[in-house]
Amino acid sequence: MASSAAGVIQPRLYAIEDAAKLCGVGRSMAYEEIRLGRLRTVRIGRRRLVPLRYIDEYIELLIRESESVC
Repeated sequence: MASSAAGVIQPRLYAIEDAAKLCGVGRSMAYEEIRLGRLRTVRIGRRRLVPLRYIDEYIELLIRESESVC
């Protein structure tokens, strides 16, 4: 379990809407990025969730793309 210094448990799996907020994009953009395979998800039952690791990978992808344009 992940926890902060104050002992509050931080989620490791996020609903797509919450993952979109963490990435600074809208819900529709998050779903489009998932469709394109750029933002990966896991399936638990009928739900699609985004692990924190995949959010970090997506942000790194955006950084690399930004640096390659310059």
